[in-house]
Amino acid sequence: MISACLEFLGLGLCVAGTLMVMVACGLPMWKVSAFIDGNIVVAQTIWEGLWMTCAVQSTGQMQCKVHDSVLALTQDLQTARALTIISAVLGVIGLSFTIAGAQCTNCIKTESIKAKVVNCGGVIYIISGLFVLIPLCWMANNIISNFYDPQVPAAKKREIGAALYIGWAAAGLLLTGGTILCCSCPEHFKSTYPIKYAPTKSITQNGDYDKRNYV
Repeated sequence: MISACLEFLGLGLCVAGTLMVMVACGLPMWKVSAFIDGNIVVAQTIWEGLWMTCAVQSTGQMQCKVHDSVLALTQDLQTARALTIISAVLGVIGLSFTIAGAQCTNCIKTESIKAKVVNCGGVIYIISGLFVLIPLCWMANNIISNFYDPQVPAAKKREIGAALYIGWAAAGLLLTGGTILCCSCPEHFKSTYPIKYAPTKSITQNGDYDKRNYV
């Protein structure tokens, strides 16, 4: 019963993390224009994402342009594109493994094999969390380094956008849920080998054990 509850908890966290990875991948708010000057009234705000760049006017109008060339992107954006997509795909694969090996399903009959499949799903979710965590930390480090670099013009300085915070939350859910799935294995399983009993020793008419038992 406890292992089944852990499976439901881990699966719920991992599914939520995978959905948040997909949301973070599609949002354009990975890099946001920084407000450095004293004047808080600005004409427009720049959002830079994995797939497009958006300019939000002070009037509320927003114009977005899809990136024309992948090779023209910076190295951190190219890496983030690839790893976030791989992370989302691994999340779907981990979901199929976990559902196939869950105790509430009958896809696999043997209990020991079901537990191993669930553990494999947990490992896949942990790898998925690491894959989305690497580009987030790399991009955040580049944003902070450029922000404090005096050689970078103020117009090109960026701040950490909302998509990075969503991605960090997703990575935390994936790592936590995957760890729970790996620890949800029951302590014991029913043995698949037949139980063999030793034959009883026969007693002769005079009350002694048959000598053939000792040969």
